[in-house]
Amino acid sequence: MVSMEAEMVHSAFQAQRAFLLMASQYQQPQENDVAVLLKPISEKIQEIQTFRERNRGSKMFNHLSAVSESIPALGWITVSPKPGPYVKEMNDAATFYTNRVLKDYKHSDLRHVDWVKSYLSIWSELQAYIKEHHTTGLTWNKTGPVASTASALSVLSPGPGLLPPPPPPPPPGPPPLFENEGKREESSPSRSALFAQLNQGEGITKGLRHVTDDQKTYKNPSLRTQGGQTPSPTKSYTPGPRAPQSHPPQKHAPVFELEGKKWRIEYQEDRNDLVISETELKQVAYIFKCNKSTLRMKGKINSITIDNCKKFGLVFDNVVGIVEVINSKDIQMQVMGKVPTISINKTEGCHIYLSEDALDCEIVSAKSSEMNVLVPQDGDYREFPVPEQFKTAWDGSKLVTEPAEIMG
Repeated sequence: MVSMEAEMVHSAFQAQRAFLLMASQYQQPQENDVAVLLKPISEKIQEIQTFRERNRGSKMFNHLSAVSESIPALGWITVSPKPGPYVKEMNDAATFYTNRVLKDYKHSDLRHVDWVKSYLSIWSELQAYIKEHHTTGLTWNKTGPVASTASALSVLSPGPGLLPPPPPPPPPGPPPLFENEGKREESSPSRSALFAQLNQGEGITKGLRHVTDDQKTYKNPSLRTQGGQTPSPTKSYTPGPRAPQSHPPQKHAPVFELEGKKWRIEYQEDRNDLVISETELKQVAYIFKCNKSTLRMKGKINSITIDNCKKFGLVFDNVVGIVEVINSKDIQMQVMGKVPTISINKTEGCHIYLSEDALDCEIVSAKSSEMNVLVPQDGDYREFPVPEQFKTAWDGSKLVTEPAEIMG
């Protein structure tokens, strides 16, 4: 499984090598042409991410995720003026999963430990290369001919075709995928099959037949006598309340705007490129029903609320008030600077990465589960679970409550 993904990574780097070779021979073309020329790299990145999604039940899921979440680092060629730090951020995203690999195998199979070191070194070496040759962005040849899709085709041989570019690179921080997600996928009905059906869009309703009112048994009791069913002679039929009709969920338009002093980020789906580059102390942020997305917030802001989100990642610098997580599932956040309080309420799955400056943060939780706080230690993170169960006893004058220690 991992070896198959390794071949994909090799192909992705070959595609990038071809692009860099082209850039060394040609002047930078128009933006539209650059978009076309980036297609081979985009395809390889997408292939790797799709491979991970198709193998969520694999025992190697953490390995696959480390690669999938960091491979967008190859998008550094579109980043300016700091492509090197961007690659480091993607490397940090991989570290979230490689730490789990180390945790699982460091005492049982050192091959996995060697794999982690080797894989992370790829991005470290790429950072060094960028720092030496492309410090503020991709360097094109200033004297050669202007690149075009036709002139560069012979150089960009690794890609089968040249179409649109990869999506904008995602922001830093931990990826919006989670430790025990695979376990829940296995225990629930086949979610992959469900998504496959939903992805049909309008086509999913083609096999359905419209049922008119005269065909509905709750509106026409006489229909109950058909097909061998006879109403009970001792009971008269009294229609109950009308059953609610099922409707497809209404699709809301995504929102990403500053409304007065309030940032509204709502209904974002599969977006890993959300960035608020400037914030002010009087501003607040409200994040609502965002799924499989990541948001990077820079600067200092008053407060942040995450409400009804799933598989959502947040990276922020400084919050002077509180960060609240409400009615959500599979949330990850990384504190780059300071935050005094983080509140978690009615949430399943919340992983918090604290910075050195945020170690005095207070974490308040209620009606929540699968919460973990990761604290920086010796250049890495050490994970601590937040207690979910408590024991209470009468000490003679008052009730005393403390976390319950669970063995096993």
